[in-house]
Amino acid sequence: MKTDPVLHFFCGKMASGKTTLSKKLASDHNAILISEDIWLSKLYPEEIGTFDDYLRYSSRLKPLVLKHVQDILAHGISVVLDFPGNVPSQRQWFRSIFEVAKVNHVLHYIVAPDSLCKEQLRKRNAEQPEGSMIMSEAEFDHITSYFQPPIADEGFNIIRYDLN
Repeated sequence: MKTDPVLHFFCGKMASGKTTLSKKLASDHNAILISEDIWLSKLYPEEIGTFDDYLRYSSRLKPLVLKHVQDILAHGISVVLDFPGNVPSQRQWFRSIFEVAKVNHVLHYIVAPDSLCKEQLRKRNAEQPEGSMIMSEAEFDHITSYFQPPIADEGFNIIRYDLN
């Protein structure tokens, strides 16, 4: 039995487990997985060295991905977008996808303490999975300073994963 397509996306601090969860969801829901980290590493392998570089190149990628994902959803296929939704403006980008596509959505919100994220960051740095960049704890702290958890007023269908 065919189900209606769903857009799955994420909110959670760096190294909280968003990519791991995205892979599981894609498998569980027979969905297309699109990973920002992998696309950026393939398209801009030498250009991204700082957080500002990431922001610049991510903003170039998003308009293309937006239309692509809307087309996939229009064909009745669910999509898991492994892109961060860690501030309201990023979450509005996801809204622009699912509202135009007229599909359901789920914001998967991973709540994890900094200590766990830093432990997982050290592991990721050592293993260097595809698309990952080595990040220091100082960079984690800087990037995390911008983090804003979703609030009910934003109107998303949220599933919360509490790793505390």
